[in-house]
Amino acid sequence: MSTTDDHGHPGHRSASPGPLAHRVPDLGALELLLAVARLGSLGGAARELGITQPAASSRIRSMERQLGVALVDRSPRGSRLTDAGALVTDWARRIVEAAEAFDAGAQALRDRRDSRLRVAASMTIAEYLLPGWLLALRADRPDTAVSLLAGNSAAVAERLLSGEADVGFVEGLTVSAGLDSAVIAHDRLIVVTAPSHAWARRGRPIAAEELASTPLILREEGSGTRQVLDAALGGLARPLIELSSTTAVKAAAVGGAGPAVLSELAVGEELAMRRLVRIPVDGIALARDLRAVWPTGHRPTGPARDLLSLTRG
Repeated sequence: MSTTDDHGHPGHRSASPGPLAHRVPDLGALELLLAVARLGSLGGAARELGITQPAASSRIRSMERQLGVALVDRSPRGSRLTDAGALVTDWARRIVEAAEAFDAGAQALRDRRDSRLRVAASMTIAEYLLPGWLLALRADRPDTAVSLLAGNSAAVAERLLSGEADVGFVEGLTVSAGLDSAVIAHDRLIVVTAPSHAWARRGRPIAAEELASTPLILREEGSGTRQVLDAALGGLARPLIELSSTTAVKAAAVGGAGPAVLSELAVGEELAMRRLVRIPVDGIALARDLRAVWPTGHRPTGPARDLLSLTRG
């Protein structure tokens, strides 16, 4: 059973019948008891805490049954603590103060988390989608500092798994082990050339076999774009040049170096201005999902969660 020392503090309990949470009143009940002690009125305490007086009475009775002692004497003139109630109130005050300190510490952790957001994204998403998302996020969270690490899909996975990023975005067909994901958008790869290329003047689609046998301006291995193309061609894509950014691939294609395979998101302006020509291809599908990714079991919270909600807007 419980004991107290000479100063009225809880003493050693020789036996522990069940978890502490089953033996100690919850914070709401303790806050109610403190309000009764301060105001001298159960009704006043109920109003201060935004509950009805019957609910307050029920909570006090439940606490008395839980502790096995009477805490409050009720009379037409008000509510007065019993001697046991005064002692329990003293203990309750320390518990509530400790809970307030706990809450303040947790809020400080949230504030620190929310003060920055580290995003890792593969190149197409980083260049053509993230700027708009981040502008919208800044409107909602002006005090959050955002850093963006751009790289291929493999690099995004490495940064997430090493703790260098809070959330990532990738374009490949697969998600690395250790990451969870959610589809946020869809994209399609297209074949493009400069208007001077023979394919641009042909006037009919090329066959998948011809695409596979032709040297192409390609993204490097490990990029989402390369994964999708290699899968569509059975790993037979032939690199004329391998470049590490969408912008570089696009510039080489505009300059007439050869055909390229790029995201439809990346070449809208060049197609509209006729700096590049879209080449239809028969026999292959180059659609892909764009995904948000994060370490398994650690679904994004705070600014990262808000950013994810913007990608689906």
